[in-house]
Amino acid sequence: MSLTRDQLEARLHYPLGNALPEPGRALEVAPGVKWIRMVLPFALDHINLWLLRDTLDGREGWTVVDCCIARDEAKAQWEQVFQNELDGLPVLRVIVTHMHPDHIGLAHWLCERWSGRGAGPPQATASPLGGQRHGEAASVGAHECRLWISATDYVMARLGTQTTTGFGGDAAAAYFASHGLLDPESVGKVRARAGYYPSLVPAVPAQSRRLLDGLVVRIGDHDWRCISGYGHAPEHIALWCEALNVLISGDMILPRISTNVSVYEQEPEADSLKLFLDSIDKFLPLPADALVLPSHGRPFNGLHERIQQLHTHHEERLAELTAACGEQPLSAFDALPVLFQRQLDLHQTTFAMGEAVAHMNRLWHAGTLARTRGDDGVWRFSLR
Repeated sequence: MSLTRDQLEARLHYPLGNALPEPGRALEVAPGVKWIRMVLPFALDHINLWLLRDTLDGREGWTVVDCCIARDEAKAQWEQVFQNELDGLPVLRVIVTHMHPDHIGLAHWLCERWSGRGAGPPQATASPLGGQRHGEAASVGAHECRLWISATDYVMARLGTQTTTGFGGDAAAAYFASHGLLDPESVGKVRARAGYYPSLVPAVPAQSRRLLDGLVVRIGDHDWRCISGYGHAPEHIALWCEALNVLISGDMILPRISTNVSVYEQEPEADSLKLFLDSIDKFLPLPADALVLPSHGRPFNGLHERIQQLHTHHEERLAELTAACGEQPLSAFDALPVLFQRQLDLHQTTFAMGEAVAHMNRLWHAGTLARTRGDDGVWRFSLR
């Protein structure tokens, strides 16, 4: 019998208990590592962001890891953080784990906000008339606050600000319809969400530094190793610091909820679930007592336990789908009640549809299920 979410969570350890950072403030979770928590206007109602004490190009300051979506409330909270938590020092660079809006939405604003700034206020520069223009940063030798991100997610984020993505528009509506979401009202709403991604990520910095699997980034006094992950995002980057025994896991390892693993119209035959499960196993060589800093939920110990829980969770869902498809052919939309025992709004349904296709595709690629496209244009999966 499957354990409940509460029972699974009880096997993890939360060293900070129920403590959460106050709005506009941070909690130190390790030497030189601060935890920020910002509100999201979704069912998943928060994101964790991180400040790392840093020295870069001879400047003292901070590295930001992840950004929140572009919204005035988040900008105001960042300004409070700048005032309360930076010790008068600047943000030197912005690291983004992946291209999803809650992680990259304010990267452009943060990079612009801190480019050209030293540890103090902007420096005055000479005017063509021999005077000074106060409040402008010197252009010669000015510091560039750069975005650091994997190349794949950088390109996909740039693309997302300019075109529709898997969350809305005509292509998304047609894709979801091909997997059984045929209700005209729902299809119309998906089609109308063509501007979903750019509404949360209005711009992406024009330049970036590329993060790669295995790359070691020196941040302050410590080395952080990049660990790539797939299945949730095109090329997610987690950060591991051996000296601190700290893993910034992003969305790859979450303590209470399971990471969204989806297939969307840009790559409709993807085997995202296999990619994800193979990726989380890359964390197994890390110490079992590592402090995991997730993007959602609280910092925890129990990395190996959580990896096994995630494997078990998906094995159970795959077994349930196999049994259901053995009774009758199912579309991904038909499979939603098998995978999700709660009511879903349209926003949640688009994520759930992506998850359902990911699980169907895993069984199809494994040879357990066959898929057939009906006269109505809908893909249905059945037991071989």
